[in-house]
Parts: sequence; structure tokens; C-alpha cells
Amino acid sequence: MASNRPAQNPSYAPAGTEVIDLDRRSEEGTWEEWNPTAETVRPVRGRHRVTKQRGGGLARSSTVLGVGVIAAVGAGGMATAQTSKPPVSISLPDLSSVTESAKALVGDDSGDKADTPARTVAAPFTGVGLTNADTAAGTKDAGEALRDRIMRQAEAQQDQVDSAAAKAAEAAAAKQAASAAEEAEKKAEKKAADAKEKAEAEAKQKAAAKKLAELAKQFTLPTSSYTITSTFGQAGSMWSSGYHTGLDFAAPTGTLIKAVHSGTITQAGWAGSYGYRTILTLDDGTELWFCHQSSISVSVGQKVSTGEVIGRVGATGNVTGPHLHLEVHPGGAATGIDPMAWLQGKGLHP
Repeated sequence: MASNRPAQNPSYAPAGTEVIDLDRRSEEGTWEEWNPTAETVRPVRGRHRVTKQRGGGLARSSTVLGVGVIAAVGAGGMATAQTSKPPVSISLPDLSSVTESAKALVGDDSGDKADTPARTVAAPFTGVGLTNADTAAGTKDAGEALRDRIMRQAEAQQDQVDSAAAKAAEAAAAKQAASAAEEAEKKAEKKAADAKEKAEAEAKQKAAAKKLAELAKQFTLPTSSYTITSTFGQAGSMWSSGYHTGLDFAAPTGTLIKAVHSGTITQAGWAGSYGYRTILTLDDGTELWFCHQSSISVSVGQKVSTGEVIGRVGATGNVTGPHLHLEVHPGGAATGIDPMAWLQGKGLHP
């Protein structure tokens, strides 16, 4: 039994082709290769039916849909045009001016170049962006107008910077001047204060000198023709207290002793180591002791005035020679003070 070679069925049939059943045997018993042609192929009727697709179906549907959409959009546009605001007009630059400007910039090559003179001044390329102020100023080129505006803005900014710098410099100068004026005022005030203080000090000195002069008229030295031999506080074994308690005026015996200031005689007589002593009590309570007198010229309770004679210089008591020993006891205190300083305070200079 002979084996027949099976024919390969196509995996798919292209659209619009007729499907042929190749699974049939030849009545003669063997397979032969068959290449059908248009003349040999006849339409098959019955159960073998060729599937045909309608090629223009989708296109016709799309066409219908597109017509509907266009109709709808047109209808909507008409409705919008009837209900919305009128369109805004848009102004475009004159193309002729642009063309002329371009020709002016690149030159016109339509004529004879030898006969056409060279253009040295270029016309403005466009007038777009020009303001009324630019037009009034005679500017026709938008680029030139923009340049002018930029330059004016830069100059304005530079003017602002210069103005701010000038104001800052002026403020600094004013501040420096105010500081200098304040410093000068302080110096002037200090100088005036120093001058015032100096003047006050001088005035005080003059007042003190005047007062001392007046006191000097009221006070006087206790004797004349004297020599200061011992001062207050001087240390020595010859004094029982160990130091000198008064001021010694060495003078010849019999030299007059005067009242230093007006007052009252509170004591007059012998006083041991002081010899003959007279105590004159002033109005402020200060006691003046006149010691070692050779004689006393006043009595207790007697009022005397400045310069009045109250006794004479001697050498009575504990002495080494004739002299007047003067002591000052403020308020009648037992301990005295320096008679030299007290006399100087009264304008007297022993």
C-alpha cells in the first residue's frame, strides 16, 4: 500500500481568498501537485463558502462619525458666536513698512548695483513697541527707543546712587561737625568751670585775706622786739610734761606785754613753774596764758581791749632767761594748742 505525502494546510487564509479543501484524493490513486489559476478555479457552491469582508465598512462608519462631529462642532460654534462677546481685534504691523525696513537694512538688489549709491543711514526695522512719548520725541526705531529708555533708567539709577552717596556724606559730615561742636562745647564748659573754680578760689583767698586783715586789726602780737626761741611740741627734759606746751618770745626784762584781743582778765598772780601769770579769756571762751612776767598790770575781772598793756616780760618761775611764754587753751581746756597756728589764723605772723 502506497503512502501518500500529506499536503501542508496553510495556518491562515488571507481575507478575500477562497478556501480550497485540499484533503481529497485523486480518483487515480496518487497525489499530484496542483497549482490553481484563475482560469481553472471555478466558484464553489454548497458547503464550501468563501468568507468575504466588506472592505469599506469601517471607512464608511468613520466618515459618518466625522460628519456628525463636524456638524456638532459647527452648531456649537454658531451658538457660541451668537452668545459670546464680540472678538477682540488684533492689530498687526504694516508688512509694507517691515519690507521697506528690510530693504533699507540689506539694500535693494533689483537695480544696477553700480548705479545705486550706498546707503549710510539705515531705516528703522520696525515701529513695534514705540510709545507716544517716543513718537513725540522723534524716535521711529523701536530698538533705539528701547536703548534710550535703558540709558535713561541707568542714568536715573546712577543719579539715585549719587544722591544717596551725597546724602550719606552730608550726614557723616553733619555728624562729625556735631561731634566736633559737642567736643568743643565740652572743652569750653570745662574751661569755663576751671576758670570759675579758679576765680572762686581766688575770691575765697581774697575774702580770707580781707578777713585776716580785719582780724589783724582786732588782734595783735603780745610783745615787740622779740625772738622766737621755743615752739609748741618741742621735746626736752626741762619741761615737766616732756615737751614744750607754748610759744616763747624772748625779750629783755621789762618789755611791755599787750592784750592780743579784747576780753576779760580771769586770773592774775603767781602760778608755780609759770611764775607770774595772767589769763585773758576772750568772748568765745578761748583762754590766753601770759607766763613768766616780771610784773602784772591788771586785776581779775577787768575788761581789756586789743593792744592794752597787761604786764611786762620777766624771768619768774622755771626759766633760763627772760621771755614771754604764751599758751592757747580753746574753751578753757587743760591741754593747749599751737599758739603759732592760732596767731596765724588771726592774721598775725610771729
